Amino acid sequence: MPLELNGTTGVQGNSGAFVAGTAVASTSGTSIDFTSIPSWVKRVTVMFSGVSTNGTSQPLVQVGNGSVVTSGYTSAFGDINGSNSCNFASATTGINFNGRYAGGAASAVYGMLILTLVGSNTWVALGNTTSNSYSYSGSGQIALSGALDRVRITTVNGTDTFDAGSINILYE
Repeated sequence: MPLELNGTTGVQGNSGAFVAGTAVASTSGTSIDFTSIPSWVKRVTVMFSGVSTNGTSQPLVQVGNGSVVTSGYTSAFGDINGSNSCNFASATTGINFNGRYAGGAASAVYGMLILTLVGSNTWVALGNTTSNSYSYSGSGQIALSGALDRVRITTVNGTDTFDAGSINILYE
């Protein structure tokens, strides 16, 4: 039986079906890009499996329309570790998805960040990740000048190199 949403079936963008990207090995480079995201997309889930870098700069998700937007974000993530201490980090250059990053292969990140269109090209984010004995949770937002068509995963300093894991997106 076909899925139905708002009385429409089988129409791209209205079917309610998820579209998976192609998983990308996060084993080199300073950024991972997913482009050509259709203009009808209302939600993008970015998934991290064992992702790490060779440094200690916090990882970020950036989005864009035509090019990646590198400013104007509101984002904050916090963590709780095994000894019940709390820390947090914020960012305006992207959506910080791992609040306190110890860096290197020993700090592989697992989890997801969900971006949802609120309206008028404004996107909000909600994410949960884990790394070592830390659990991270947080949110953020960005207003774009047009329809989101790309997602980039990078770091705050933009120079740390990915050295392990994989990243993929799912959109609907």
